[in-house]
Amino acid sequence: MSFLSAKNLTKYYDKSVAVKEIDFQLEQGQFISLLGPSGCGKSTTLNMLAGLESPSSGQIWLKGANITMQPPGKRDLSMVFQSYALFPHLSAQENILFGLKARKVAKPEQQKRLKHAIELVGLGEHSHKKPGQLSGGQCQRVALARSIVSQAPLCLMDEPLSNLDTKLRNEMRSEIRQLQRSLGLTVIYVTHDQVEAMSMADKIILLNRGQIEQQGSPESFYQNPQSLFVAGFIGHPPMNILRNKNQCIGVRPEHLLISDNGYLAQVNDCDYQGSQTVISVDLKQGPFAGNKLLKLCVPGKQQFSESCPIHISWQPSHEHHFCPKSGQRLAGLHYELKTAI
Repeated sequence: MSFLSAKNLTKYYDKSVAVKEIDFQLEQGQFISLLGPSGCGKSTTLNMLAGLESPSSGQIWLKGANITMQPPGKRDLSMVFQSYALFPHLSAQENILFGLKARKVAKPEQQKRLKHAIELVGLGEHSHKKPGQLSGGQCQRVALARSIVSQAPLCLMDEPLSNLDTKLRNEMRSEIRQLQRSLGLTVIYVTHDQVEAMSMADKIILLNRGQIEQQGSPESFYQNPQSLFVAGFIGHPPMNILRNKNQCIGVRPEHLLISDNGYLAQVNDCDYQGSQTVISVDLKQGPFAGNKLLKLCVPGKQQFSESCPIHISWQPSHEHHFCPKSGQRLAGLHYELKTAI
């Protein structure tokens, strides 16, 4: 039996559908990411799991019990919010202990859990400061510590790093993952950032317009995107989609090559990014001629003038085939690349 499962979970707001008949399962100790663009239903799904929203239909099961209609306080879970949700008039340690005091946990046990949590998140001398005296990263550590002291086996996180700068987000990603592993927590993590999902999660659930587009390991999303939506969402830069009347194939930018005997293309732009240069080209030759702004990644700094002609190629094994009409992945087809004359 799964640790947590959602069965045909659906949420309507008036006549609009926010989440439609989604099903997923997770095992204890897994790190799951609910990924997708704004408005796809990921936060609504998290709120239903937390008990903050009631589903229009469907069921939620936790540790073998149906918790669909249980209030949040009875669900044995904790939450970490994007806004931190800290009391501004309380110190960091008072914020951390607030839930334990409300549940009337014995004071010696409170102090034991507090000391352990502060050490884990590295708050140290900042534990006596109020939120207004703390940085964004320190406030997020307070929110994490509050979740840790609850000792709830399930932790729900709603875009907890979106208010932080890039450097701090990278640091906090690593810290959250290490904490999750060391504590054995089961985490459901909402994000719109595919890099966060790919780098942190054991399993990704990608939502699109309230429905699950694909779910599985990060590797499966990169290697076997099941639709054009997935292909365009996962990868930086995203997969190139080449179309003609009969075919629709995808090739990732890192798999396009500059070669002497490839198809003729024309350089549109070069974006130097330090470790690599992303080159945008318009394809001028071959069965996919006319496809514009394909992107290829080359190592280091490589500059080409605008409108410069180059030749590009790719290996057939790097192609991903999709149905031109439905956009769904096609299996077992290979397009044979013919070199330019």
